[in-house]
Amino acid sequence: MWNPKYEGMDREALEKLQYLRLKQTLERVYQLVPHYRSSFKRAGLEPGDVRSLEDLAKLPFTIKDDLRDNYPYGLFAASLGEVVRIHSSSGTTGIPTVVGYTRADLEIWSELMARTLTAGGGGPDSVVHIAYGYGLFTGGLGVHYGAEKIGATVVPISGGQTRRQVRMMKDLGTTLLACTPSYALYIAETMAEMGLTPRDLQLRSGVFGAEPWSENMRSVIEEKLGIDAYDIYGLSEIIGPGVAYECPAKDGLHFSEDHFIAEIIDPATGEVLPEGATGELVITTITKEALPLVRYRTRDITSLKRQPCPCGRTHTRMAKVSGRSDDMLIIRGVNVFPSQVESILLEIGQTAPHYQLVVDRRGSLDTLEIWVEVSEQMFSDKVKGLEHLEKVIKTEIDNVLGVSATIKLVEPKTIPRSEGKAQRVIDKRKM
Repeated sequence: MWNPKYEGMDREALEKLQYLRLKQTLERVYQLVPHYRSSFKRAGLEPGDVRSLEDLAKLPFTIKDDLRDNYPYGLFAASLGEVVRIHSSSGTTGIPTVVGYTRADLEIWSELMARTLTAGGGGPDSVVHIAYGYGLFTGGLGVHYGAEKIGATVVPISGGQTRRQVRMMKDLGTTLLACTPSYALYIAETMAEMGLTPRDLQLRSGVFGAEPWSENMRSVIEEKLGIDAYDIYGLSEIIGPGVAYECPAKDGLHFSEDHFIAEIIDPATGEVLPEGATGELVITTITKEALPLVRYRTRDITSLKRQPCPCGRTHTRMAKVSGRSDDMLIIRGVNVFPSQVESILLEIGQTAPHYQLVVDRRGSLDTLEIWVEVSEQMFSDKVKGLEHLEKVIKTEIDNVLGVSATIKLVEPKTIPRSEGKAQRVIDKRKM
């Protein structure tokens, strides 16, 4: 363990700490964030009405729309003078989700990633190759600061140029790989193309997140790279990677309960479900300063179990995320909503209001193909005009979504109609 005092905390002491930090957080948001003050008052509640951890269920949920409606700084509980970092992710309407960090928040994030990397086989003698994206995406810098905290040697290579990545891993003696699971498989395929086997590298383990992946994919990654593969979980609104992480037991992800409170709810009714039940994960932050969130609905489907782990850690373990309770797709680590595509097409014009997203996995990488019906007039026009429209749509999709897509213009009436909810997504990936 990186921090046995907290990771192996007695359950009773942990819950006392959670309640103390929860009370402080509720007072903070009530005093400093107008949205929460109004939200609590509408529910007829004040922070003092929460007298136990169970009372948390009385409070209203926070949803992603609340971040959008209060864009950019409306949910901050710290002044910009206290905020030292901004990260961001895309939103359903093109309005990004803005996340702020104080110095204390960054220290907590580094601590959580230090725990994550230690559980995943990292230490002072590790060479950590970080192929997550850097920039506004939380993945790269999140892992980076955690790796530095444990004293590892950090290679901040980010994504792309995969052959170069493989050469660097070989030459620098990389021992721990951090990236999306699909990119890990692509690295393995590239190694094979270059005539390299796991024996040619010093890789021992990898921490993989930012997209759902299965036990089958874990087995393939471990075999092809000759490593132990560990799942990690996080989301930018909460803090980034490091919210939960696997240990060598690989029997659920340890949820950092000294910094977050986890609940599982029925996504349809909002009712809190008992331990072990599968439902939507709801998270309350209890140590964040800049952007504390109360009962944030993640839309991720999972379950929780509180039995201590053989590794000695006592925090609740969450099952691998099995899906989403909304229509968001995760493609190569990027959040994509069909409504974003719709907005782009409507802005461009010259197409019918019918489209489909076809997601597949070729080799180890996810692919996105967007089928777009063009208008009768456009379809009967010159080929040059269709080619130009295709390029315009592709450029806008790449720029707005941050993920490359193949655009397929189809003739009118090609995409099936529905009297109910339109089938906007065809996901052919086998998890």
